[in-house]
Amino acid sequence: MSNQAVEVEILGKLTRVNCPAGQEESLINAAARLDDRLKELAAKTKMTNEVQLLTFVALNFCHELEVRDNDSKQEQDAMVERMELLSASLDNAISKVKPGQQ
Repeated sequence: MSNQAVEVEILGKLTRVNCPAGQEESLINAAARLDDRLKELAAKTKMTNEVQLLTFVALNFCHELEVRDNDSKQEQDAMVERMELLSASLDNAISKVKPGQQ
């Protein structure tokens, strides 16, 4: 798959970024989301140092991903537990059926 150059604007600066063909819209949306978060943080904190802004927003995004990953893992573990209970319940019910009964 070939890469496609896409121009995005972050904090008023245009940047060309390569991305896989067909992923341009996703990249543009991600850049817009990043730009929005940077502007929100700058407005809330009056912070003007771009490196600090980028660092804090990146840290916030990473924290959100960590929380989401943990939540997903907990949901997956709960699903596996429910499936094991269902399997045990089915095994129990099947074991109670006498041979030749249906």
